[in-house]
Amino acid sequence: MNCGALQESLLESELFGHERVLSPGRSTRKSAFARPLTAERCFLDEIGELSLGIQAKLLRFLQEGEFYRIGGKRSIKVNVRVVSATNRDLEAEVKAGGSGRTCFTD
Repeated sequence: MNCGALQESLLESELFGHERVLSPGRSTRKSAFARPLTAERCFLDEIGELSLGIQAKLLRFLQEGEFYRIGGKRSIKVNVRVVSATNRDLEAEVKAGGSGRTCFTD
């Protein structure tokens, strides 16, 4: 998934999916890129372009192994290996005070 090519709201929906309540007892769900309880790999290209908000959610996802769909009320456990790339020197940006966009590297 090319993180730099999608708007923030669309990227969040693609990564984590969304849930919309139509009426009491009825809802629609969109599956996430990180599907529940699967041992899959996902590749995130241009991860340096993510906003701080998405970075925080992605970091929580990586640390806890779970996420919430947009609009969802329960956490979803996953087993996903994430591989990422960027053309930016994130370590140098963090050392220099950053552009305000990068909160984690590894």
